[in-house]
Amino acid sequence: STAMPTIIKELNGLDLYAWVTTSYLLTSTVMVPIWGKLGDLYGRKLILIIGIVIFVAGSWLCGLAGEFGDMPLVGNGLMQLIVFRGIQGIGGGALFTTAFATIADLFPPRERGRYAGLFGAVFGLASVVGPIVGGYFTDHGSVDIGGMYVAGWRWCFYINLPTSIIALAMITLKMPNLGHTGGGKIDWFGAIFVVLSIGALMLALTWGNEKGWTSPTVLALFAFALVTGVIFLMIERAVKEPILPLELFKISAFTTTTIASFVISMAFMGTIVYLPLFLQLGLGIQATNSGILLLPLMAGLILSATLSGRYVTRTGKYKGVMLAGPVFQFVGIYLMSQLTTESAQWDVVWRLFIVGVGLGPSQSLFNMVSQSAAPLRQIGVATSTSMFLRQCGGMIGVSIFGAMLMSKMAETISKQFPGVKVDIGEMQKMAMTAGESGQTMSPLLEGFISKTITEAMSYIFTGSLIIVAIAFVCVLFVPQIQLRGRGPGQNLEKAAESASPEGPVTPDEPARAVRAD
Repeated sequence: STAMPTIIKELNGLDLYAWVTTSYLLTSTVMVPIWGKLGDLYGRKLILIIGIVIFVAGSWLCGLAGEFGDMPLVGNGLMQLIVFRGIQGIGGGALFTTAFATIADLFPPRERGRYAGLFGAVFGLASVVGPIVGGYFTDHGSVDIGGMYVAGWRWCFYINLPTSIIALAMITLKMPNLGHTGGGKIDWFGAIFVVLSIGALMLALTWGNEKGWTSPTVLALFAFALVTGVIFLMIERAVKEPILPLELFKISAFTTTTIASFVISMAFMGTIVYLPLFLQLGLGIQATNSGILLLPLMAGLILSATLSGRYVTRTGKYKGVMLAGPVFQFVGIYLMSQLTTESAQWDVVWRLFIVGVGLGPSQSLFNMVSQSAAPLRQIGVATSTSMFLRQCGGMIGVSIFGAMLMSKMAETISKQFPGVKVDIGEMQKMAMTAGESGQTMSPLLEGFISKTITEAMSYIFTGSLIIVAIAFVCVLFVPQIQLRGRGPGQNLEKAAESASPEGPVTPDEPARAVRAD
């Protein structure tokens, strides 16, 4: 994310900023339930290996984006990156859902809190290292290899190759093959219609600001998304083995945690994607330093994810921790909305830490509760359904907040230059290239661009506050399920069988909500 402003400058297209993230989220999201079902049928290990291979191929292509000249249908520059990010997302969709399903395969509900917290902490650590390394590569990684210039931002994608190969070797050698049930089939018709529905919705949200929300194109896309979405739900009700089992939503704990996770992901992804743009163009911070400034956010996330996981493992209670998350997020985001172009870097640091503390429980606990509430035979598909809707929330958040950002910037510019058509992308490029090759920009224009970005981000923060408040209300309705751990000498299989709220759960029986106090 710290490399994005530079990528936009080199490949051109601020209006497509959101799509670099959205294309990844779109393909990874629609693949989540498919990968989850495939994991149930053929085993988690095989699916994880296939996912990593596709992810590596996509990463390599992303690093080469813009080097192919004009490609048929795809075009040049940023459009290539968007397409290749989509390929990367196909593989990426297998990683998270398979990891969470593996935790559910190995450990009973009471113990999942600890490992889900550990997973959240590792995710947070990777999220800390990623922006810093990416920012460093962007600022200092440009090299000349055999007469060929390689821009620093490309290493943000190339670095995935060696790390993924190491992960692939460890999984191949050490991971047991879990979740293999054999038989069954994939709901391909459902998969096709969910892709059509979500794709049309994302296009409508992205083009709405550009073409007008009441334009025939945008209205047609919304209508198409609605119709294909209804058809998808009809298919899921009719088929024997749906990729998104609707009966799961009859379980209160599953439904409420999934909705809360969806809403929180909207606020988180919709905000975090645009933070580097705000830090670099709004506050004038270099890419490397903007990555470092994200450290406190991830530090807070790691701390709260780890502590909340341990607390749930020890007590079996999660409701209070879940409620605390949106409260901290609300306070942190509100404080972020008060930042101005004159704010110091320290003002950003401690605010982001508070936001991170609020995000920790959502990284570790929501999937744990939804898994615990689902029938044992549907652990894999329950995990993928929860992850699918969570990523849908993030994807919609990125699109909506992207539209808000562009709308607010256009409004600010039109007030300053009434009757004059100003290219926002060109303004952004001027800001990013100022100081390079002798180029200069007047302090007045530089200040105006900074002010425009800052005001637009304040608009996004306000929208995020509303969404977090809705998330808090959703969490209020999450029931407390009693989580049981493993008895003395009990193996993993027996532990899972007895991990329901009120004794053993049969393969078709969901967990029941009970008072745990």
